[in-house]
Amino acid sequence: MSAPASTPELAKVSSKEQEVFAEHDERTLETGGTADRKRLERKLLWKLDAHILNYIDRQNASAARLKGFEKDLGLHGTQYATVLSILYVEIPSNIIVQKTGRPSLWLPACMLTWGALSVATGAAKNYGQVIAIRFLLGIAESAFFPGALMTLASWYPKRELGQRITLLYCGSLISNAFGPLIAAGILGRMEGAGGVRAWRWLFYIEGAITMAVAVISVFILPDFPHNSRGFTAEEKELAQLRMTEDVGVKDETNVSTWTALKLALGDYRLWVFSLTLTAMVVGLSFNAYFPTLTKTLGYSSEVSLLLCAPPFVWAAIVAYFVSRDSDKRQERYLHIVVPLVFGIVGAIIAMTCRKSFGASYFALFLMASSYAGFVVFYAWTASTFARPAMTRSISLAFVNAFSQLGNISGSYVWPSKWAPYTKSYGIVIAMFAATIIGLTIIRFDLVRLNKKLAARDESEAKGQEHHGLSATDYPAGFRYTL
Repeated sequence: MSAPASTPELAKVSSKEQEVFAEHDERTLETGGTADRKRLERKLLWKLDAHILNYIDRQNASAARLKGFEKDLGLHGTQYATVLSILYVEIPSNIIVQKTGRPSLWLPACMLTWGALSVATGAAKNYGQVIAIRFLLGIAESAFFPGALMTLASWYPKRELGQRITLLYCGSLISNAFGPLIAAGILGRMEGAGGVRAWRWLFYIEGAITMAVAVISVFILPDFPHNSRGFTAEEKELAQLRMTEDVGVKDETNVSTWTALKLALGDYRLWVFSLTLTAMVVGLSFNAYFPTLTKTLGYSSEVSLLLCAPPFVWAAIVAYFVSRDSDKRQERYLHIVVPLVFGIVGAIIAMTCRKSFGASYFALFLMASSYAGFVVFYAWTASTFARPAMTRSISLAFVNAFSQLGNISGSYVWPSKWAPYTKSYGIVIAMFAATIIGLTIIRFDLVRLNKKLAARDESEAKGQEHHGLSATDYPAGFRYTL
């Protein structure tokens, strides 16, 4: 299957519908023309951006590892890696979100659950208990990111999506920066408070913060353009019109789950995207062990946690400007590849300059910069599998869920016995190289499809038949973002 929509029910907007949209556009903007449209659009974007909620740190186990987490729970061998990997269990929550139409309720409910389970992690007494809790925690937490991606892709066209996904994911990058600072304060000052180990306080406090944010987010997160609270009817109509203009196809909301599932899983490109992101995620596995890597620089546990902050602040800044430029130029491939190349250079420096603090720490900045490519990849996925709405939801969720195999396997890439982690850095290099190969395959394939689309449009303009691409599969003028 080469198209995101290949059945009559998913056909392009009819001439009658286009006239209705045009009439609505003129009626809405009749008082000010283009200027009025831009004013209303700026207001809509401001309200949308204000609803974006960053998501919470999932790396407190990495910090807790430095203060007795493994020893107190009796973990040995690969058990710590298993504790990390079990977190990445995924469920197909986007189908639930699409069916209920209320991400503003479903996502906070999942956040509230994972906050409670994080608190429960602090009370765990042994390996069996922590595994069971982390398994449930992974199920609850897995709903947020793909659900948030799906919600953003329902509101923002291709020219704006990358930057907004980055703003969302900057929550993770900033938490990677400041989470260790909070952890350093808790681990350094609360050891034995109330007769409780400091690492347990870490889970109690961060879990409670997550639960509080979950309650607040009910009043912040939007739903979909047709049913979201807090927007005027005019704003919601404009939001739907913007998405129709972006692809040329009205967003179908009544497509059956089974039809959307067949469209998604029958598209070979979905599997290529999934495998490529999985390789990238394995390469990014250093994220879960960042406090361990800074500890190899020769400082105390508290200082090692403080050293985690600057690289991820830098990563958030780089990711924002890379995604912004990607949206402006409507180019994805190089905006993903270049940060990965910097990550490869960083891993090489980390392997070869271990005795130099400056070089080793600079290498961590370069490796953290590779996250810019990760967030742009999600924007590329959303714009490639754009319609119908349920297929977009399933595709985003599937790519994200499949890539968790990378997080699971990546949890075993950094065993303590491999310190100073020369082998681990070698795996990062290999996985980033494999990712670049996958990205190149994707780009060549989309170039091929765009040529077919151009030939189809040219034939239709001349009134000729064109075999190989159906006019109902792709609206006239549609092109894949490269």
